[in-house]
Amino acid sequence: MYPFKKPLDEIQKRLLKEIADLHKVPTGAYNIRSNGESAGRQSTANIEIVPKPEGAGLDIYVKPGTKNESVHIPVVLTQSGLKEIVYNDFHIGEDCDVVIVAGCGIDNCGIQDSEHDGIHRFYIEKNAKVRYVEKHYGSGDGTGKRILNPGTEVYMDEGSTCEMEMVQIKGVDSTERVTTAELAAGAKLVVRERLMTHGEQNAVSTYVVNLNGDGSSADVVSRSVARDTSFQKFDAKIVGNAVCSGHTECDSIIMDKGRILAVPSLEANSTEAALVHEAAIGKIAGDQIIKLMTLGLTEQQAEEQIINGFLK
Repeated sequence: MYPFKKPLDEIQKRLLKEIADLHKVPTGAYNIRSNGESAGRQSTANIEIVPKPEGAGLDIYVKPGTKNESVHIPVVLTQSGLKEIVYNDFHIGEDCDVVIVAGCGIDNCGIQDSEHDGIHRFYIEKNAKVRYVEKHYGSGDGTGKRILNPGTEVYMDEGSTCEMEMVQIKGVDSTERVTTAELAAGAKLVVRERLMTHGEQNAVSTYVVNLNGDGSSADVVSRSVARDTSFQKFDAKIVGNAVCSGHTECDSIIMDKGRILAVPSLEANSTEAALVHEAAIGKIAGDQIIKLMTLGLTEQQAEEQIINGFLK
């Protein structure tokens, strides 16, 4: 059950399940945003959620030394024509180890476009560790579009770690994801993006990572599938400004009349920067499909199983 300010309907509950795996009120701190308003909020002894004065977002404060705690801040939209921009700032104290679950689900059954632009800024202090999960999902049979434009800024102090899981598998008509990161000495950033587009959907992912301190590192990897006439662009730039290591990779499956543009790039401003990029785009191998069909699957079932395994 959801003891929130306003009861959630079945569609809103389904969206929460899809984007945050929530079947009930989460343990720990949370803020559930529904159709432009907070439907429920809870802080804990170590994690305080404070609404911004102008009402367009939150400040989340995690006390130094907080470990094995979580913050859930999902957003659901079910009103056609609703457009909003929200700024959430996360202040992570020293020596923390926390999980942050975000994401947005839009169900649009109307003729007007619905849009959520979420700007998340992370200030991660010395030796803190953050695991961040952001999932996007769209549904509804209306002609109005489901639009999501997430922006993520990460500022990492010495010895900090940030692991980010970015997932968008179904139903989002248009998305422009922009992620920037600034890493101090010994900081480590790991990004895993999983993306599937279909129909006439468009998805653009842009990453700019600055490795500013000695011993800093980044590993940015995207796996994606473009179906029907959809379009994807993956643009990742790693800048090495010190003794550092960086890797970016795009691995994509293209199907039907889909289009994919991969633009991995590297910039070394230090002789001690070790940077690598990789990109691969191709169709599903015929022998993979044949092998699965010999086990009793139809061609369509074989394709789906390959895609599901690829995006895990």
